[in-house]
Amino acid sequence: MKYTGSCLCGAIRFEIEGDFHRFFLCHCNRCRKDTGSAHAANLFSSSASLKWLSGEPLVKIFHLQGTRHSKSFCIECGSALPHTADDGKMLVIPAGCLDTDIHIRPDSHIFVGSKANWDNELEKLRQFDDLPK
Repeated sequence: MKYTGSCLCGAIRFEIEGDFHRFFLCHCNRCRKDTGSAHAANLFSSSASLKWLSGEPLVKIFHLQGTRHSKSFCIECGSALPHTADDGKMLVIPAGCLDTDIHIRPDSHIFVGSKANWDNELEKLRQFDDLPK
């Protein structure tokens, strides 16, 4: 499969070719800090390839010292972007940065022991197609 993606400001565009092997919703405190949300939604692949189509000089990778945690983002708009982990053996793709539909569902929630105290039964909240009036 071939997927395309971009950052919010559109300066960075990329293409991923290959299959995703895992799709995790991570609730650890580091991923919550990364996203500013309840969890990160990351796809993982040990065989897919990443090709930057535009804006590669705007990609910044942050490695949290003393950990395996890292994050790639656009220095203009802050959007999360793909990066390699485990010494280049694993491609990590934030699901929200893809412009192409993906056809797999998350495998599981991970690190739920450290999820936010407000992250319970969120599926029961009212839902709106747009901003409520």
